[in-house]
Amino acid sequence: MVSATQSLAGAQAGLSELRARLLFVLFALLVYRIGTHIPVPGINPDALRQLFEQNQGGILDLVNMFGGGALERMSILALGVMPYITSSIVMNLLTMMYPTLRQLRREGESGRRKITQYTRYGTLLVSVIQGVALTGTLVAQGLAFNPGVTFYFTALITLVSGALFLMWLGEQITERGVGNGISLLIFAGIVSGFPAEIGQAFEAARQGDLNIIALLAIGVFGIVIVGFVVFIERGQRRIPVNYAKRQQGRRMYQAQASYLPLKINMAGVIPAIFASSLLLAPASMATWFGQAPGMSWLQEIALVLSPGQPAYIMLFAAGIVFFSFFYTAIVFDPKDLSDNLKRQGAYVPGIRPGAQTAHYIDNVITRLTLFGASYVTLVCLLPEFMIVFFKVTFQLGGTALLIVVVVAMDFMAQVTEHLRSSQYAKLMERSNLQNYGRRR
Repeated sequence: MVSATQSLAGAQAGLSELRARLLFVLFALLVYRIGTHIPVPGINPDALRQLFEQNQGGILDLVNMFGGGALERMSILALGVMPYITSSIVMNLLTMMYPTLRQLRREGESGRRKITQYTRYGTLLVSVIQGVALTGTLVAQGLAFNPGVTFYFTALITLVSGALFLMWLGEQITERGVGNGISLLIFAGIVSGFPAEIGQAFEAARQGDLNIIALLAIGVFGIVIVGFVVFIERGQRRIPVNYAKRQQGRRMYQAQASYLPLKINMAGVIPAIFASSLLLAPASMATWFGQAPGMSWLQEIALVLSPGQPAYIMLFAAGIVFFSFFYTAIVFDPKDLSDNLKRQGAYVPGIRPGAQTAHYIDNVITRLTLFGASYVTLVCLLPEFMIVFFKVTFQLGGTALLIVVVVAMDFMAQVTEHLRSSQYAKLMERSNLQNYGRRR
């Protein structure tokens, strides 16, 4: 009876913990959305609105979409999570290049904390560089009421503090909430812009700028793409695995058959986020620094890297493919998996344990990664085709859609795991009660 009471208490504690985590996520996202509406001191809102109206469809719109409108309002969170993502990309590249950092990654929790600390320092450096560029642009474009040393200092400190706050908030969501904090912040920023995008599409159709048939086709196409993304993200390549017979004491256990599930898109949404950040960071800084005298050539670079340009499309596609293989190589090691299978007495039918198994698994992962990279590239480049065929800048079918669907699926999967653990505790409690009655 005591064990049943303990199981029931454990189930209730599990549900209470899940409720607390979900409430924390909602509260953190609410704080984030409030922060995107608090402007940097000393900004002229009318001049800022005119600037964005003159640069519609450019790189600023894409940066603004990932920030949930923070850049358009020039809020204290205008830099968004891009400095943190850029720092993470650089840190991952350095980890692959330098054995010292690679050894830190293998040291477990202590090594992970050290790498996280380096990533935070990198975030500070990147946010300072981007903050200086953005502050200079605000002055050059005449967006500041009283440009001067005081405005430079106030705006820079505000922007850098906002970027560091978002980094801290994302880490808190990851530790105390449900899901990946940075991904959820990007998710919230993108979703917050969907109503305005949909409203603009309907307004364009009402005014005759967009054919109603084309609008319906875009809606149906978006639903089809959502279903396609869900289908691919749930897809698996199952490698059969057999376990040898084993003996415990005097009892012989028969050989068992199982499988090794490998996701079709093993890198998830990370390649799209990394590739976007790697393009947006230099393009946005070129736009901001290009406002200075004698730096007009940076404006030409920013124009070449604008969405819809051939260079942007090619670099974006190449970035997705590169980060798909790069991220998969970091999180998945065929040799370690082969060694684990060998230690457990497991083997792939028709493949010798050891090096041959590692080679076989590596070939399977390479083919899956190539297919996953092609699928992510196709989905992310859909807005470019929509711009060409439908003459709209509606972002529902591209990177935004992929991030929203994948992050939502990951979030629901983690919530389901918490619920299953609570239901398992309840099941054990009922089982203990039944056994207790039989014993009596």
